[in-house]
Amino acid sequence: MIAVAGGKGGSGKTTTTLGLARALSRRGAPVVAADADWDLPNLARLASASDADRDPAADAPTVLDAVRTHRELRPDRRAPTVLSAPDKPGDAEATQAFDALADAVPDDCPTLLDCPAGASPDAAAPLRAADRCLIVTPLRRAALRDAAKTAALARRLDCPPVGGVAVRAESVPAGVSDLLGCPVLGRVPTADPEPLSAAPVRAAYDDLARRIVDEYGTGRWRVA
Repeated sequence: MIAVAGGKGGSGKTTTTLGLARALSRRGAPVVAADADWDLPNLARLASASDADRDPAADAPTVLDAVRTHRELRPDRRAPTVLSAPDKPGDAEATQAFDALADAVPDDCPTLLDCPAGASPDAAAPLRAADRCLIVTPLRRAALRDAAKTAALARRLDCPPVGGVAVRAESVPAGVSDLLGCPVLGRVPTADPEPLSAAPVRAAYDDLARRIVDEYGTGRWRVA
């Protein structure tokens, strides 16, 4: 389980979660992407808006729906299984829900958690449940500073970064990996208004997926 984490809101975590999940699916992996930002959820909304074949009125199952079945999830290899935040977040304890999700998903299926922003107590829950994290950041000074704080928090919670990804970036200065304390595994270019539909962005996430598989997933995940 990988927590997709970063600094302040708007840093690109949700787009990266979905873009990476779809890239792993294109490699034949059965992927689960779950919204771990229960106060400001938007993963399912983004998935619906960027999927022309999806009924916009169809509701994604929630994280709690998935774990309450008390049986192993069977993610589809053709497209990520997207899980939305609970309708009533106060009805469940987040850390327990993410631990239960880890038990419900087969070990050889990549699971991505779209984390809350920053280093708040809410952000700690998915980091505690995940094995590793991916640090997402734009290349602005304040964003990089906040991303470094999130990376430090993740290490304290025994969820070390597998790497970082620079979003809306044309190049990555050499010092970014030193600041984050991990290799920068990818760079995603700017593309508006629908970045996940842009060929250069898809290619960037395909490359990020390849590097994460090489860095962490080989021998763990079912990928082509």
